[in-house]
Amino acid sequence: MPCLALLLALISPRLALVVMWLFSNVLGRAFDSWLLPFLGFFVLPWTTLVYAVMWDVGTHAVTGIEWFFVGLAFLGDLGAYGGTARGRS
Repeated sequence: MPCLALLLALISPRLALVVMWLFSNVLGRAFDSWLLPFLGFFVLPWTTLVYAVMWDVGTHAVTGIEWFFVGLAFLGDLGAYGGTARGRS
């Protein structure tokens, strides 16, 4: 099952977020309200997904090296926006 989840996340982080929301309560435990995952779904899907996974894997808090992975996901989200802007011009 983890390999399938990883493959799904690589194909589409938004689809992975929807599947996580439907079949687990990781998003509900990682975030205090529904607003941040909802905004993250549209604006920063990789960052939202990695934050929720890092929160669930560790001590139910994102600390230390886990922030490095969240930062990489944030850079991936920014790169996706930059790539689309470059493609339009």
